[in-house]
Amino acid sequence: MSFIVAIDGPAGAGKGTITKLVGEKLGLVNIDTGATFRCVALNMLQEHIDIQEEEKIEKMLNNINIEMHTDGKIFLNGEDVTHRIRENDVNGLVSPVSTLPVVRNKLLEVQRNIAKGKNVIMEGRDIGTVVFPNADVKIYLDAAAEERARRRVLQNQEKGIESSYEEVLKGIKDRDKRDSTREIAPLKKAEDAMYVDSTNLSIEQVVNQIVKIIENNKK
Repeated sequence: MSFIVAIDGPAGAGKGTITKLVGEKLGLVNIDTGATFRCVALNMLQEHIDIQEEEKIEKMLNNINIEMHTDGKIFLNGEDVTHRIRENDVNGLVSPVSTLPVVRNKLLEVQRNIAKGKNVIMEGRDIGTVVFPNADVKIYLDAAAEERARRRVLQNQEKGIESSYEEVLKGIKDRDKRDSTREIAPLKKAEDAMYVDSTNLSIEQVVNQIVKIIENNKK
């Protein structure tokens, strides 16, 4: 048996950071599903494949190898891409890539296989609605777009990536619209998910709130 915690929410809501910290605190395996889509987007950039070239994308997916190590490092076809998949060119491609049925079908299989037989915490945009609709705990982590943009700019600065607040805010709003209106697996709160707004909360406060929700559901 496995115990599955699904955390969904929009770009920049802090899902990655919170999921990692909660996972460490409760001994859950942390699976970053967004990173799997980012790996596909990066692979397309590397092979100069256009979003319209479905046959080439399908062929690429048949040969793609995505590994998630316990130390948090992510490998694409044997190469450490942990930081590369967070850069601006990948950011701009990952949302449209995630709407492609051929990509979603392939990665759905990958994500479920990674979680099989484990106690996991998994974050993304459709974990509680599509990937694991029967997850033991579902949380929708949100924050105001302006706060999410502020956080993303700070993250980029720490990584040495240049970006303006206005540019990042526009990108987040555009992505919210794309993610919530796409036909396949749109971003939305699962009916049975707990809603957590992190806009005015510290990381520690959000972690503690989510840990409490999970522990209450384990009893």
